[in-house]
Amino acid sequence: MSKATSSEPEPWTPPKGSWASSAANRRSMLGNRNRDTSPERALRSLVHAAGLRYRVAAKPLPGMRRTADLVFRPTRVAVFVDGCFWHGCPDHFVPPKTNPDYWREKIGRNRQRDQDTDARLAEADWLVLRFWEHESAEECFRAVHDAVAARREAASTKPRGPWTGGAPT
Repeated sequence: MSKATSSEPEPWTPPKGSWASSAANRRSMLGNRNRDTSPERALRSLVHAAGLRYRVAAKPLPGMRRTADLVFRPTRVAVFVDGCFWHGCPDHFVPPKTNPDYWREKIGRNRQRDQDTDARLAEADWLVLRFWEHESAEECFRAVHDAVAARREAASTKPRGPWTGGAPT
């Protein structure tokens, strides 16, 4: 019987170099969002309602290939809402039973990249706020609001220009 008339589907084989253990697994993983997740949208809604304006999924530093979920450029605050699976939450991460070596390395690389991102932003005088997806949007909002307000206050009290007051010499 030829392949065209066979009623049985051919067994699924993953594409070369694929992490997927099945076609269903591959479809599921490809459907995961990398932005606009429910926890992000809940936080953004509260932040916007409070009158704070921000950029969504933006690069805090030029030339940096990484994006923060919310970026407050004038105050240099970058906010990340990390998924429990993808970033290895100590409370909720459950390693997959299928392909465990791949996933251990993948999550490890994600965590290393997060640490590198935090260090690079801190070096450029950015404040990095990281939250887990399971954290309360209200608590995250309060931390973001307080951080942005504190940075605005600090910026408004900094002396500007070459003089710190008085007449130039």
